[in-house]
Amino acid sequence: MTDSGSAPSAAGAAVGRRIGIGLMYGLWRPRVLGAWRVPSAGPVILAVNHSHGIDGPMLMGTAPRPVHFLIKKEAFVGPLDPFLRGIGQLKVDRDTADRKAITEALGVLAQGGVLGIFPEGTRGEGDFASLRAGLAYFAVRSGAPVVPVAVLGSTERHSRLTPAVPPLRSRVDVVFGDAFEAGDGSGRRTRKALDEATVRIQERLTAHLAEARRLTGR
Repeated sequence: MTDSGSAPSAAGAAVGRRIGIGLMYGLWRPRVLGAWRVPSAGPVILAVNHSHGIDGPMLMGTAPRPVHFLIKKEAFVGPLDPFLRGIGQLKVDRDTADRKAITEALGVLAQGGVLGIFPEGTRGEGDFASLRAGLAYFAVRSGAPVVPVAVLGSTERHSRLTPAVPPLRSRVDVVFGDAFEAGDGSGRRTRKALDEATVRIQERLTAHLAEARRLTGR
């Protein structure tokens, strides 16, 4: 657990949420399904598929609670570094066991906050086909429930003005699934327990993505 001096700012994350709401609803037309499934209080982990750079900001602007995301250190460049830190986001070095990031993430959960994770580790197809071990570790270590989230429509088409983003005012669907416990209830944190939790998580995330695509027709 982190001390209050080094813990990510909950107030900053709340500001980040307000910025996200303004930007995402101002530039696109998010359709949010199942937000009521996110526990209204207490620690929770949002596990999000990742196929586009706007997926994180989109979730920050559509989740019912402020989110502290684990974000690759490469994004913290120039003025973005103090900005991202100021809105409570966590810098992580994906190439090492980043103890500072791990401590801060567990601190968010210990203080009853919301931790956002891209369990695939990097942007890809966004189909949860390959998960890194971090999500299982945080879920088992903290006991926090995991809520799967599917962001759909961010890669279907590209804006003619800025190819890096979806067309302005296009619809992006954000679908929240049912919360679940990743561990087996024993509290074990062995490698075997984490491996089993990863399999359990992947099954739930993959099933949620399929259901989200069925619901949205995407």
